[in-house]
Amino acid sequence: MKRVGTLAILIASLVLAACGSSSSDKSSSSSSSSTSANDNTIHNNPSNAGKKVTIGSKNFTEEFILGQIYAQALKAAGYTVKTQLNLGSEQIALKAVKSGQVDAYPEYTGTALTSFFNKKATDVPKDEEAAYAEAKAGFAKQGLVALPHTPFTDSNGVGMLKDKAQKLGITKLSDLTSKGSSLTLYGPPECRQRPDCLLGLQDVYAIKFKKFVPIDPGLRHKVLDSGQADTAIVFTTDGQIAQGKELLLQDDKHMFPPYNVTLVFRKQVLDSLGPDARKTIDLVQKGLTTEAMQELNSRVDIDKQTPKRVATDYLTESGYLPKQ
Repeated sequence: MKRVGTLAILIASLVLAACGSSSSDKSSSSSSSSTSANDNTIHNNPSNAGKKVTIGSKNFTEEFILGQIYAQALKAAGYTVKTQLNLGSEQIALKAVKSGQVDAYPEYTGTALTSFFNKKATDVPKDEEAAYAEAKAGFAKQGLVALPHTPFTDSNGVGMLKDKAQKLGITKLSDLTSKGSSLTLYGPPECRQRPDCLLGLQDVYAIKFKKFVPIDPGLRHKVLDSGQADTAIVFTTDGQIAQGKELLLQDDKHMFPPYNVTLVFRKQVLDSLGPDARKTIDLVQKGLTTEAMQELNSRVDIDKQTPKRVATDYLTESGYLPKQ
């Protein structure tokens, strides 16, 4: 129940911000809820009947959730929807959409640029819109359409336990320039050579950690929680961050490149679906902030709910689907 309330609060804050009402809190909340329901609910359009689409995904929690969100939203709009989630890596997923095995799948802009379009990690634009524009252009050359990206970006970050960070007065990465020499950093083995990991922290922030310890990425939160690590390389949308014990340090020099999600579609299929498909995807992405994605990931990884259930709850709590 606690997790549902957390997401509801995040969604409510987004609605209030969008409405920008100057009325009293009580009346503003009431009118926002009504407006949200009227403006955001997805309605079944009979003209979409018989139009088929298959949504795929890569092979980890966040992709499963996103695949379910997109699939359920399109189904609510009247499309006939199938899913083929858990395709595998980005290379496998791209082949699947190109071959017609699936019609669309969620991809990360930074991943697309480095894995598909020969960008070095150091050359990936730090600006979200610039990174998306380059990825979109690259996909277009392959007959694919990259729809507008999500608000959240799932990139590397540095996490600490909140208690330790507060004790040391650390809130952002530049704080580690003077304090990192007494702290350990745990991260994946390849972190030593990556510009979006230890190498970048040394070059951009001039941080000299007491020690770097290579670990399996799956242990990143375990070593923090146990106190074994002072700091660790995490992903910005990790569900463990939503638990409240960890602090994601602010990347105040914008070292980490953006990894926003874009739903990549075969152009021929997207065109055949008509305008509702684009509108529906754009609508349900509005609430996918970094904090909301952390919460959704936590429901699967920590609360052990299914991605399908979590996606349904997100869509209903957001007002995109009527409550059942």
